[in-house]
Amino acid sequence: MAGPGLYGGDEIGALVFDPGHNSFRVGYAQEDTPKADIPSVVGVAPDDSPKLEPESKPDDSNISSKKNKYYVDTTFLHVPQPNMELHSFMKEGMIENWDMFEKVLDYSYDKVIQSVSQYHPVIFSESPWNVRAKREKLTEIMFEKYKVPAFFLVKNAALAAFGNGRSTALVIDSGATHTSAVPVLDGYVITNAVVKSPLGGDYLILRAREMLEQMGIDLTPATMIVAKDVVREKDKPRYTRRKLNFQVSNSWMSYMVKRTVVDYQQTVLQVSEGPYDERILSNIPAVHYEFPSGYHQDFNNERFKIAEGLFDHAMLGAGNIAATSVGMCDVDIRPALYNSVVLTGGNSLLQGFTDRLSRDLQSRIPGSMRLKMISANGTIERRFGAWLGGSILASIGAFQQMWVSMQEYEEAGKALIDRKCP
Repeated sequence: MAGPGLYGGDEIGALVFDPGHNSFRVGYAQEDTPKADIPSVVGVAPDDSPKLEPESKPDDSNISSKKNKYYVDTTFLHVPQPNMELHSFMKEGMIENWDMFEKVLDYSYDKVIQSVSQYHPVIFSESPWNVRAKREKLTEIMFEKYKVPAFFLVKNAALAAFGNGRSTALVIDSGATHTSAVPVLDGYVITNAVVKSPLGGDYLILRAREMLEQMGIDLTPATMIVAKDVVREKDKPRYTRRKLNFQVSNSWMSYMVKRTVVDYQQTVLQVSEGPYDERILSNIPAVHYEFPSGYHQDFNNERFKIAEGLFDHAMLGAGNIAATSVGMCDVDIRPALYNSVVLTGGNSLLQGFTDRLSRDLQSRIPGSMRLKMISANGTIERRFGAWLGGSILASIGAFQQMWVSMQEYEEAGKALIDRKCP
């Protein structure tokens, strides 16, 4: 067994895995983008075919039961399949469904990394509130099933801070299921000062979808449309629907409609500079958007009204949870936290998000404090902040002594993870 110092050599690439509620980011350390961004859902359908197709693995967990076929990644998920139900493996920012999670890990090694798991040390990100039992289970799976030579677990907020060149920061992470404010001091998360709110991307999608349906807009996903005509603005769409000889499952359909709404949300929504004021906002130019069905129109105030949901809540607004979190920290470190507020997560890409958060926070902090917002310009840096931090961390020389090696695991067992990865 080689000493722990040898993992970081050039021949062996460490891998960085960053599971999120929306997608699972996978790639090699030292690279500046993940190799793949795989949706955090798995399609499961009964396997009626006698032959095995390349993208499916036989389910050997229970030979006597009916075989299932698993669909992982966009290419397979977006194609309608008979009786395919979609399942997410994440819940509350933690891994919930381990079987589905392993299907995605298998796919990552086979199709993305295209290498054997035994060769690569792995850094995994985890949410700041991940529980001990889940940490130990992940450690056990990685060493027992995937036989990784070394493993390390880091809180995703600490990684997002590293990714932005900071070891001390207040990390505001606005993702699919929640927005959280996490203080990081010298690379360690101050867990008792973490504040999270259930308002995230999914909440915006829900509001946007309700609004679009009330407006009577057809949200048929692109994959169900074969051809469409050009229609005048606000006219009823005319398109040819894809003919299938089976009924698609509700879980698949609602996932595809959600993808349609996500595109609308990313293109159209905007955060206003101050609290929502219809009079001021009606002077801002509208944004034109066309749906997969061919229906198109301008969107005006409504695009600010939906995005306002992340800020206008007295207790759960992004500005408030940020100020609350810092307030729970020691008085001596508050200036350092306000001086590096790191933004990460998909919602932080909404136009105007940074300016609004900055303005909200400025109004809540003492005049003597300096507020500095750190938000990377690129979409990749903002969406994959934690993954990038992991990529940087795994390539630092000083980190190489920190890995939990297979040898240590065999001697001390999975409980070791709590000691080595606080």
